[in-house]
Amino acid sequence: MELMSFFLLPCFMAEAGYKIWWYISAAKEIPYYTNNMYISYITSCTLELCSWLYRTSIFFFVCILFRLICCLQMIRLEDFASIFRSETEVGTILIQHLGLRRTFTIISHRFRVFMLLSLILVTASQFISLLMTTRSKAHVNLSKAGQLALCSISLVTGLFICLRSAAKITHKAQSITCLAAKWHVSAVINTFDDLDTETPPTASLVPNIVESNSDDEDGDEDDLDDPKLMPVFAHTISFQKRQALVTYLRNNKAGITVYGFMVDRTWLKSIFAIELALFLWLLNKTVGVS
Repeated sequence: MELMSFFLLPCFMAEAGYKIWWYISAAKEIPYYTNNMYISYITSCTLELCSWLYRTSIFFFVCILFRLICCLQMIRLEDFASIFRSETEVGTILIQHLGLRRTFTIISHRFRVFMLLSLILVTASQFISLLMTTRSKAHVNLSKAGQLALCSISLVTGLFICLRSAAKITHKAQSITCLAAKWHVSAVINTFDDLDTETPPTASLVPNIVESNSDDEDGDEDDLDDPKLMPVFAHTISFQKRQALVTYLRNNKAGITVYGFMVDRTWLKSIFAIELALFLWLLNKTVGVS
């Protein structure tokens, strides 16, 4: 509720201020249905604000609900990543990963229509707004610009919440593959180091020799990949089982999908490139053309 109020309250205050200003500035041009003009205007303004608040609240509620579900799944991913630091059978890891993939599939099926329609609605509304304000015969005033700005802010904010949450949990889910690969490499190194010893230890710690690059990745999204030490139980799981598990995780990545398309950073960059190309094309058709 705090997050919803954080986004919804400023938009509602701006919408209320805009509606009040609009009714005051255009009082003589607005028809009224009662003998008292002020009561008619107050009633109409209140009904419009209630309608806007209801529509925007429903939209933000679904977006924040999706974000909450993604945050809960991130906690589950962190618990799943911890099994690589303990003595666990490959079958147990595989069963838990299958459960994660099934959960992500259910979430994707529940929200894919909403995410796709939101993307189409936001794209269409933004291009219509651009066309209305940049065409040669457009008459842009404060009333029209204010209404378009408020509508754009609310829609873009909700879409940003959904896409950021989906991309973040997909990135975390795919980082499990890197964690499993490092776990496998550490186990192999530990096995060869123990060949000359008479009584190899049950578990050991192998330092990570590859430094993580923090320039391109966000710090809060890479906490599954521990850059320091990893406990290895090399003598409890065979090489073939570990290799099969890493191969499976590499070829069956989990994450949020929209009709088969993985919502990751590459997908977001592609969407941004398409939106930018359409924006420049429409701008070329409208600006300076009579």
